[in-house]
Amino acid sequence: MDRRKAIGLAGAGALGAAALGAVALSRDDDRPAASAGPADPVAFYGPHQAGITTAMQDHLHFVAFDVVTTDRAKLVELLQNWTAATARMTAGLEAGALGAVRGPAWAPPEDTGEALDLPAAGLTVTVGFGAGLFRDAQGRDRFGLAGRTPAALAELPKFPGDQLDPAISGGDLCVQACANDPQVAVHAVRNLARLGMGVVSVRWSQLGFGRTSVTSTTQTTPRNLFGFKDGTANLKEEDGPLLDEQLWVAPGDGPEWMAGGSYLVSRKIRMLIETWDRTPLAEQEAIVGRSKGVGAPLGLPNEHDEPDFTIRGDDGEPMIPEVAHARLAHHTNHNGARMLRRGYNFVDGSDGFGRLNAGLFFISYQRDPRRQFVPVQQALARQDVMNEYIRHVSSGLFAVPPGVTAADDYWGRKLFE
Repeated sequence: MDRRKAIGLAGAGALGAAALGAVALSRDDDRPAASAGPADPVAFYGPHQAGITTAMQDHLHFVAFDVVTTDRAKLVELLQNWTAATARMTAGLEAGALGAVRGPAWAPPEDTGEALDLPAAGLTVTVGFGAGLFRDAQGRDRFGLAGRTPAALAELPKFPGDQLDPAISGGDLCVQACANDPQVAVHAVRNLARLGMGVVSVRWSQLGFGRTSVTSTTQTTPRNLFGFKDGTANLKEEDGPLLDEQLWVAPGDGPEWMAGGSYLVSRKIRMLIETWDRTPLAEQEAIVGRSKGVGAPLGLPNEHDEPDFTIRGDDGEPMIPEVAHARLAHHTNHNGARMLRRGYNFVDGSDGFGRLNAGLFFISYQRDPRRQFVPVQQALARQDVMNEYIRHVSSGLFAVPPGVTAADDYWGRKLFE
């Protein structure tokens, strides 16, 4: 083993003594625990990956990687090193045992250092596998995994109105880093990219701020950049049996290595902010199907009132129009299908016409996107009046394996065994 590799692996090899003895990283219940406070760590080990039902943090750094090696052993080693480094970083420690300043002066540090002195900040890192990991664009089975491809990882259909940019879509691996401090989230992704040099390369990435969903009843509903509350009816950590029905892959759903996992769909949705801002309030509310202030379904007083699609106004028309977003997306119109959303706002500067390049980075988790995301999005793409104000420009689908259960485990271990 050469000097550089030996140094790079030192932190991973020291995980048990340096990290596990310092903080409690495990959880005994069936779901990731929410952090007690915005600066506190979130438990890393458990049956499901943290960062799904975990109470949403304020900031996101999402990145998709392409695998650039054909060596299966190197890919497995990368996942092992990523797992070890993440167990440390989510505990508020540096990525490697020698950290940013304690290693030899003649070698690159084991941590990039920008999170020194910062707390864990509720950091979670969630990893998923894209279809290209099983069979690449040329149809090659680079790692002997094609026979273990989940049927639910089938390519998403092209939806009406899609304006997808291939350069910011897809990927062989994805990493979702969420934290209450943006620097902590960026630090996590930066160090995983550093550890992956020569094995993976960054395909695309997205920064997000201002969560647009709630994943716990302890959180208040946030607003998206259209100014409306978003995520009122989202699945939540406390939903128990509903999560088993709608969120987690069950034994028998597909390959056994995915049992306890979920499927992640990402969509970058640009909002035409300037056009929306010139739209009358009554029209905005009719498009959404909810009041802009309280967030209540039209015709009802409170945010969390269940929408009543039979209520009609003085003109005899439905209070919530037939083509309103809230009606078209409601689970009663999709055989009860629901998703857990973890979206974030984004502002990526402005375009050449001086308009904000801004919108929603949509993330949803579900047991099977073919029965959940796809039918909902087909209905929205075909009928939602909101399409006049939005453009879908990026898309991704990833199989998110179950959680890491112990220090000798790693993401995707059952897939590679």
